[in-house]
Amino acid sequence: MTDTQPAAGQQRRAFWLKHLHQWHWISSAICLIGMLLFAVTGFTLNHAGQIEARPAVQTRHAILPAPVLDKVRAAAPAGAARAGEAKAPVPAVLAEWLAQALAIDASGREAEWSADEIYVALPRPGGDAWVSIALDSGEAQYERTTRGAISYLNDLHKGRNTGAAWSLFLDAFALACLVFCVTGLFLLKLHAGGRLATWPLVGLGVVVPVLLAILFIH
Repeated sequence: MTDTQPAAGQQRRAFWLKHLHQWHWISSAICLIGMLLFAVTGFTLNHAGQIEARPAVQTRHAILPAPVLDKVRAAAPAGAARAGEAKAPVPAVLAEWLAQALAIDASGREAEWSADEIYVALPRPGGDAWVSIALDSGEAQYERTTRGAISYLNDLHKGRNTGAAWSLFLDAFALACLVFCVTGLFLLKLHAGGRLATWPLVGLGVVVPVLLAILFIH
């Protein structure tokens, strides 16, 4: 009886070690590049005031053809004429023309309509953009601002104006990080007997940020 109990305990330990190691390396492989990106951008965000951004502004102009302008005017929401301002999706005919004439993807975007203008905000990571169309003359003005690669990566970190696909990636990345950390914690527990510094270091990782928050963040 005494011989079988240690053997059973060793088998259980070997079972958990095998599966924890497997989940640990799989989750680490999945979130490796994301972790590097978030570590770098965490530093750049923390020092955003010291990292100078040099915005570059690009502008384009074009004139809507009369047939297209007529269709756009006909698609104006009733609220724009009545209250002077309303919000409605960009008409398909306008989105198609913007794609061809100015290489702008405005399909599915919401536009701000007034009695004499359509304004479409086109926010993007690392910059901004917008296009306006004068309903009387058909003149389209497009402006795009870019603030460089660091600003772009910072916005990826924050999920700012990145769309549904990147948002889904962030959720998957967060789940992979959670698995990585939890399996790492259990592996620490299993190996802690031979590593006396394990729990003091874990405790230090908890106590230091808590003390910093209590003492220096007000």
